[in-house]
Amino acid sequence: MPETATCSRLLPALISAALTSAIVSSLGMLLVPTIAGEMDIEVSTAQWMLTVNLLVGAIATPIMGRLSDGPHKKRLLLGALATVVVGSIVAAAAPNFIVFLVGRALQGLTYGIVPVTIALARRYLTDDKMRYGISSLSVTVANGLGVGYPLTGILGDLLGFRFAFWFAALFTLLAGAVVWRIVPGGPDEHALSVPFDIWGALLVGAGLACLLVTVGEGGRWGWTSPWTVGFSVGAIILLAAWALLELRINHPLINLRVLRDRDVLVANGTAAGLGAAMYICLSVASLIAQSPDTTGYGIARPLFWTGFVMLPLSVASVGANQLVRVLAHRCRMRTLLLLDSGLVTTSSVLLWCAHDALWEILVGMFGFGAGIGMTYAAMPALIARTVAATELGSAVSFNQVLRTVGGSLGSAVSGAVLAAHLARDLHPTPTGISTALALGALGCAAVSVALVTHRVTAPRERLSVAVDTV
Repeated sequence: MPETATCSRLLPALISAALTSAIVSSLGMLLVPTIAGEMDIEVSTAQWMLTVNLLVGAIATPIMGRLSDGPHKKRLLLGALATVVVGSIVAAAAPNFIVFLVGRALQGLTYGIVPVTIALARRYLTDDKMRYGISSLSVTVANGLGVGYPLTGILGDLLGFRFAFWFAALFTLLAGAVVWRIVPGGPDEHALSVPFDIWGALLVGAGLACLLVTVGEGGRWGWTSPWTVGFSVGAIILLAAWALLELRINHPLINLRVLRDRDVLVANGTAAGLGAAMYICLSVASLIAQSPDTTGYGIARPLFWTGFVMLPLSVASVGANQLVRVLAHRCRMRTLLLLDSGLVTTSSVLLWCAHDALWEILVGMFGFGAGIGMTYAAMPALIARTVAATELGSAVSFNQVLRTVGGSLGSAVSGAVLAAHLARDLHPTPTGISTALALGALGCAAVSVALVTHRVTAPRERLSVAVDTV
């Protein structure tokens, strides 16, 4: 196949692969109440279908990011897509919630797909298309949710939640076929061949698992119980050991020295904070839309229509991605991040204070989509202009890790809050809903304050440097 033809079709092929993350993500938040009812479990327990998926994603993403810097990018992408297909089939056919969680865990590899597609875009796209490609891939998940959520709602309501997982398997299988056909094969001759950091992968995986179990189950066990304290101490020790190891070896899983750059720190801090706050607000908004009006907060929309609640999120994120390309010529990326976080904070506060009507949630989702769309488009640009090409996959994947870890923490925190505020009908109380939304708003506000502080204290000469275009 001619090289020019391959390049012209490469970005659409990579976007189709990245869209699997949006499809899998839409199977989480929207179906929590349905899974709770179908499998006769509490909503807070069903919330683990989100947490375990994000947990595996948080562990898999840095590993896949480091491997994407190596010579076998296409093979890595196809392997991840195949695993997601298997996970979708397991979840679709699961006889109980435990088996269902195994399927959701296998689906977690989808979060590592975006960094791999970005590494492929960096390697094979021409310079004039590379920046646009990286920006587009970075916001594909947010854009795709606008299609994934309505589709999940329609399929889940008309044909049952299992059919929605069968559809995810089919979609991922087709995306894998497109990747196999179009993405250049064979080893990447320009990639560095370095030893894989096995101990780093084990330490960071175990540390993140302990951290998320602590947050997710601490409310049930008691925050001072031996189990909670033990997992907390284990998380601190394992993650500290991982950080020390990464700073001492020649070929770490994630080059933490690169992450000390101011721009990379800003991007990573924003990713973690907004990731947590976004998952809290979005998951609770989806729950409000489906809950009966007898709860005191529910809007009582059927699953068929609940998926469309997230449509403004996608519409706004698509427009925001295009807006970043225009503003990047006139505005610093760090300034854009500050403005974007302010928009997300405003939307989260409005959602916290006003969520009794459908239009209020729709307005909140639109604000979230605009802010998150611009933020996710700006972060890879900040990283790409600082990090060497040989470290880009690792650095971008770590940013994705922090988004995923933030989302995992947000999901676990909201689940713990809702579990602590259950009514007799097993639905969360209005106090639980309000508390969860307040935590999301406070998380967004904390990110905004940190960005303002960074902007004020940044060296004057660094602020005067023009940024590259996205």
